[in-house]
Amino acid sequence: MKYLSTRGDAARPGFADILLEGLAPDGGLYLPERYPRIDAATLARWRPLAYAELAFEILALFVDDIPAADLRRLAHATYTEAVFGTPEITPLKPLEEGVYIQALSNGPTLAFKDMAMQLLGALFEYELGRRGEHLNILGATSGDTGSAAEYAMRGKRGLHVFMLSPHGRMSPFQQAQMYSLADANIHNLAIEGVFDDCQDIVKAVSNDLEFKRRWKIGSVNSINWARLLAQVVYYFAGYFRATASNAERVSFAVPSGNFGNICAGHVARSMGLPIHRLVLATNENDVLDEFFRTGTYRPRSTAQTHETSSPSMDISKASNFERFVFDLVGRDGARTKALFGQTLARAGGFTVTREEFARAAAFGFVSGRSTHADRLATIRSTWQRHGTLVDTHTADGLKVAREHREAGVPMIVLETAQPAKFAATIREAIGREPEVPAALAGLERLPRRCAVLPADAREVKRYIEAHAA
Repeated sequence: MKYLSTRGDAARPGFADILLEGLAPDGGLYLPERYPRIDAATLARWRPLAYAELAFEILALFVDDIPAADLRRLAHATYTEAVFGTPEITPLKPLEEGVYIQALSNGPTLAFKDMAMQLLGALFEYELGRRGEHLNILGATSGDTGSAAEYAMRGKRGLHVFMLSPHGRMSPFQQAQMYSLADANIHNLAIEGVFDDCQDIVKAVSNDLEFKRRWKIGSVNSINWARLLAQVVYYFAGYFRATASNAERVSFAVPSGNFGNICAGHVARSMGLPIHRLVLATNENDVLDEFFRTGTYRPRSTAQTHETSSPSMDISKASNFERFVFDLVGRDGARTKALFGQTLARAGGFTVTREEFARAAAFGFVSGRSTHADRLATIRSTWQRHGTLVDTHTADGLKVAREHREAGVPMIVLETAQPAKFAATIREAIGREPEVPAALAGLERLPRRCAVLPADAREVKRYIEAHAA
C-alpha cells in the first residue's frame, strides 16, 4: 500500500516512512492511495475475532512493509486485558433502547486516545529499532492526547516526546497526568495560548523541512496516519457487538474537536463497514457543526475559542478535517491545497461548492452541538435514569446522538474518557465526586515538571535543540 498527500505531492511513500514522518513535505496529510473494500465474506470471517486479531487483520490491509508476523505480534502485545482491563478491550454497554456506549477509556490514561497511542508507541519502537534511528516526537494536546502519548512512549528506546499543551486550559487531573511524569524522555511544554496555538506551532515546526530532518521530528497527533488507522479498528469491533448479522446497519455518535476520531469512522465506512450515520458532536466551539450545516469552514481566533467544561474539544482548527475534505472534493490534491493552503490563510475560511457539500450527506455525516447546560443535564439524567456516569465529552456525544436516533438503527456513542478526569463538572452535575481508579489515586498531589513558553514556534525550536536526543 502506497500513500499520497492531500495536497498532491508526487511522492508515494510506504507505511513505515509515513509512520516516522507525520506531515507530508508539502504540508498535506497522508491517506492511502485507495481504501480497501471489505466484502461480506470478510466481514463474516472477522465477526468472531478477538480484538487484537481484528486489529492485525485491518492493519495488514494498509501495512505491507512490516512483516505480517511482526505486525501480528505487535497487535497482540498491545491489546491485552492487562493493559485495557477487560478481554473485550472495548466492551459495548447498553444504555437505553437502541443506544449503546462503547467503552474506550479503560487504558492507562483513562481516555480513548490510549486505543491508538499504545499501538503507536510499539510501532515507533519497532521501526526505529529496525532502522537503528531515533525520533523526537512533537505533539499538541488539549488534554488526552498528551497523556496517552507520554504514557505510551515513556522509557521507549530511541524516542523523546515534546508535548505542547495550552497553559492552564486543561482539567487539573489532565495536567497532573502529564506534568507528574519524571521520565527523562518526556518534555512537557505549557504554551501561553489555546490548543490551536499549540497545533499551529507543531505544523510550523513540521513544515520547516530542514529543521524537521536535522532533528528527526515526528508526530503522534492524529495528523499521523498510523494513529488514525488504529482507531478504525474499534468501529468494526463496535459494529460486530451491536449487530447479529452483516445485513444490519448502525450509527456512531462521536464527540469531536480535531476530526481525528470521527475521521477514522469515515475510513471504516469507506471500507464498506455498514455505517448508516456518522453523528458529529461539538461543544460550544462549533466550527465543524457549522460546516456540516452550511458548507462553510470558518475557524475562530484564539480570542474567539471558548474555554468549556469539555476542554479536549476546545478546538477551532480541526487539522484532520483536511483528510475528509480531500475525499469530499474527489481526492483533488490541487483543490485541497487551494482551500487549506491558500484560501484558508487568506480569507480565514472557505465554502465548498453546492455539489461538494451535497456529498457530505452521501458520506453519512450529520452534526449537532452541546453546551455546558446540555452536558450537565445529560450527565445528571443518565446517572439518575441508568446509574451510568459519563464524562463531559461523552455527554456531548450522547446529547447529539439522541437528536439523531432512528428506529431500527442502533446508535453507538463513542466514550471519550472516564469521569474522574473532569471532577468539577461531575460534582456540579450530580453533587458528588466521581471515583478515581486506585492506580491513579493521589495523582494530583505528585510533583510536576513542565516548562511554560510563549506561543512562538522559534521558542519551541530552541527548546527542542537544547533537549533533543
